[in-house]
Amino acid sequence: MTTLVLPLSEAAGEDVNPLLPHTAEIIFGFVFLILLAIAFAKFVVPRFEKAYADRTAAIEGGMEAAKQAQAEAKAALEKYTAQLANARQEAAKIREDAREQGAAIIAEMREQANAESERIVTHARAQIDAERAQAVASLRSEVGTMATTLAGRIVGESLEDEARQRRTVERFLAELEESESARQAVGTDG
Repeated sequence: MTTLVLPLSEAAGEDVNPLLPHTAEIIFGFVFLILLAIAFAKFVVPRFEKAYADRTAAIEGGMEAAKQAQAEAKAALEKYTAQLANARQEAAKIREDAREQGAAIIAEMREQANAESERIVTHARAQIDAERAQAVASLRSEVGTMATTLAGRIVGESLEDEARQRRTVERFLAELEESESARQAVGTDG
C-alpha cells in the first residue's frame, strides 16, 4: 500500500510542466528577492559606500601628503643647494684671505729681514770704522815711534823731544795720506 501524494494540479487533471516552477514559488521567490535587495541596500551597500569613501579619502590624503612631502623635499634641496653654494663662496673667500694674509706676512718678514740686515751691515760698518780708527791710531803711534827712531839714527841726533816727534810723525802721515789719495784718484779715473 503505497500511497502517492499527487499535487493538486495533477489531481485536478491539469498537465504540469516539470520545468516551470509553481506560481506560489515564483511569488515567494520574488518577495524574498525584494526583501533581500532592500536589506542589501539598507545594510550592505552603505558599508561598501563608506569603505569606498574612506579608501578614496585615504588615497587622496596620501597623494596630497606625498605632494606636500615632495614639495618640502624640493624646498629642502634648494635650501641645501643654496647653503652649499654659500659655503663654497665662503671657503673661496677664506682661501683668498689666507693667500692675502700669507703674502702680507711674507712681505712683512722680508721687510724685517731687510731692516735687520741693514742694521747688521750698519753696525758692522760702524764697528769696522771704529776698529780702523783704533788701528790707525795704534799704527800712528807705532809708526811715529819707529819713524823717530829711524830718523834719529839717520840724522844722528835724538828726536826724543815729544813735540818735535809729533810734528814729524804728523807730517809723514799727511804725506802718506796725500800719496794714497792721489793713487786712488788715478785708479778711479783709469
